[in-house]
Amino acid sequence: MSSSAKLKAELRTKLGSRDARRLRNEGRLPCSLQADANHEHVNFHLDLMDFLTTRRAHAHLYDLEIGGKVQAALVRELQYDALGAEINHVEFKAVTRGVKTQAEVELSFVGMVAEGVLTHNVTHISVTCLPSEIPDEIEVRVDGMVAGAHIKASDLVLPAGVALAEDADLEIAVVSALKAEVAAAAEEGAEATPEA
Repeated sequence: MSSSAKLKAELRTKLGSRDARRLRNEGRLPCSLQADANHEHVNFHLDLMDFLTTRRAHAHLYDLEIGGKVQAALVRELQYDALGAEINHVEFKAVTRGVKTQAEVELSFVGMVAEGVLTHNVTHISVTCLPSEIPDEIEVRVDGMVAGAHIKASDLVLPAGVALAEDADLEIAVVSALKAEVAAAAEEGAEATPEA
C-alpha cells in the first residue's frame, strides 16, 4: 500500500519558460493540476526538495494545499530536462479519497529465467483501486521460465483491492531462445531430415 504526503504549494502568477526557469533556480518545482469535469486547471509551484523526499518515501497520494484549499491528487506525469536527470515539471491528477481511480504502477521482474533471454514488452501497468491502496510496484516472477514462455497481464498477481485496467491479453514479457540455441536446433533438424 502506498503512503500519502502533504505538500504546501503556491499559485503561479506568471507562466512561461522564463518564469519556470526562475522558479527552478529558486529551488521551486513548477506543477499543474489537470482539469477534469469537477476541477479547473491550476498552475502552481512547490519546494523541489520536499517533493523529492516524498518520492523517496514512495508516496503516491498527495494532499496539495494550494491557495488555502487542500486537494487530494496523484502524480500523472513527470517531465524531465533534456538529459533526463532533473524533474522540470509535474502534472497532478485530482482524485477523491475513498473513490477508485486509475493509476500506472511499475512492474518489478523477480528471478532468473532457466534458459533464453527475457524481453520486457512493458514496464508499467494500469490498475484501478482506491488512491490510498496504489501499490509501489507489482512483482512479475520469472524464475525457471524457458524459451517460448509468455507472461500476459492476466497472469499478474495483484494485491487485494487492485484490479487490472488493461487488456487481459496484453503481453508483459516473453522468453526467447538464444540465437546459438536456435541455430543448433535448426542444424539438428536438418541432420534428422532424410535425403530424398
